[in-house]
Amino acid sequence: FFFLFSFSPACAGHMDTPRGDMDALYDLSQLLETGLDRETLAVLIGLTEQGVNPEALAAVVKELRRESAALRAAEAEAAEAEGGS
Repeated sequence: FFFLFSFSPACAGHMDTPRGDMDALYDLSQLLETGLDRETLAVLIGLTEQGVNPEALAAVVKELRRESAALRAAEAEAAEAEGGS
């Protein structure tokens, strides 16, 4: 996951187009099974290009995923409890 955010902007000049850059990064993210969609990946890449620490971004994404999973589990448990009453 972190590897995606350590993409050097200096390397970007070696790719054909910005679209090509995004396609290549998205393909790589799919190979690494990051679970990021194109829009999220583009936002995260943009943030790193603006100087946001990539390790901090990775930590935020992981925490958001944990929180989201916990919320879904709590909602499923509440729905099950309502159905069982």
